Amino acid sequence: MSERYCLDCGEVLHGRADKKFCNDQCRNNYNNQLNSSSYNMVRNINNILKRNRRVMEELNPGGKTKTTRQKMAAKGFDFEYHTRTYQTQNGKTYHFCYEYGYLPLDGDEVLLVKREEKMD
Repeated sequence: MSERYCLDCGEVLHGRADKKFCNDQCRNNYNNQLNSSSYNMVRNINNILKRNRRVMEELNPGGKTKTTRQKMAAKGFDFEYHTRTYQTQNGKTYHFCYEYGYLPLDGDEVLLVKREEKMD
């Protein structure tokens, strides 16, 4: 049987045949390094989406209202990020962050909506 080495620090492993790390610190370090760059990108995008949702929730307490892109941007809204788009039969495109969405209107004006999901 050949010697096995820790995937993080390279020390010789003793014990179980399927052991990959010499201790919990090496296992954690290895997995943190492996996931750090992709996890940071996902975390940053999720933070933007949550902020966008929070801005629309603040500006739209009644479920449907008008505001401006300028007011949304001033609160930190990023128009590049949304969770989905919805196209109506008459060709209007709503952009949603979870259940809150907006429809660009004329000029700087925006219609904010809250979609009520139907639970089956």
